[in-house]
Amino acid sequence: MKALVTGGGGFLGGVICRMLRERGGEVRSFSRGDHPKLKELGVEQIRGDIANEASILRAAEGCDTIFHVAAKAGVWGAYDDYRRANVVGTENVIRVCRKLGIGKLVYTSSPSVVFDGTDMEGVDESVPYPDHYHAFYPKTKAMAEKLVLAANDEKLATVSLRPHLIWGPGDNHLVPRIIERGRAGKLRRIGKRDNKVDAVYIDNAAEAHLLGADKLAPGSAVAGKAYFITNDEPVVVWDFIDQILDCAELPPVKKTISPGLAYFAGSVLEAIHRTFGIKSEPRMTRFVARELATAHWFDIGAARRDFGYAPRVSMSEGLERLRSSLNIA
Repeated sequence: MKALVTGGGGFLGGVICRMLRERGGEVRSFSRGDHPKLKELGVEQIRGDIANEASILRAAEGCDTIFHVAAKAGVWGAYDDYRRANVVGTENVIRVCRKLGIGKLVYTSSPSVVFDGTDMEGVDESVPYPDHYHAFYPKTKAMAEKLVLAANDEKLATVSLRPHLIWGPGDNHLVPRIIERGRAGKLRRIGKRDNKVDAVYIDNAAEAHLLGADKLAPGSAVAGKAYFITNDEPVVVWDFIDQILDCAELPPVKKTISPGLAYFAGSVLEAIHRTFGIKSEPRMTRFVARELATAHWFDIGAARRDFGYAPRVSMSEGLERLRSSLNIA
């Protein structure tokens, strides 16, 4: 395999690059910066903007597979920024595949593309897209996923993977946010339900991408489909947050606010930030309030069946690895 990994300098993209190199594959990363860890792995790095088709075209020359991981994540920001990175960027990647005759496209999506604000317990890939989204990230990721799946044909095989709450050592999003807010005393439980959620350890999420690529070919069982990717160990969301805090020797979250108050606060804070042009993320948003107050765990039977995905690193082992990475005895 000679692969291009868009977003190769990021958390998930970097581990995908490492695993591809461990297999002996030729790997090229496309991202906005230079990353010393990728250089150490022997990964060729191309700098560019995912919204610029010409730069992706140069980066993808000679590749047979693209792992399209690059995206604008988060729950706050301008719609045009999300659309440019997530939708236009994906349109560009698909066009590059066509122009260069690249036969495999593995897309990193998210279960949030089907989140409708209510409990999702043990659902599979048959669950539909919602009519409305409370954040631009899931909206634009859903738009991009639809483009990827529609692009599947006899020349370009595509697959969309939906890893949920990727975490582990090296995480630059979920874990640092929890630790930072916990240290500042800004975390609050939302409601008193023991709602369960799925998460996925970083190595498991990355391996799923390689396994999906292995089975991907025109007309194959995985072509043109989307798959949930998790650790298959649903956990009570607040227990999981407390476990991450414990890894950093921080106390558990004890204060609680009601789901209704959290949602209302999110609405008010969003309005204030928009009115005054505040670019920083509000302390609460409607999307986060709904995510933390509901259950969302998924059936990964299709991924097990179609490309042999089975999480190798358990949640408990992952927590021990996280604790070690934070230099906590």
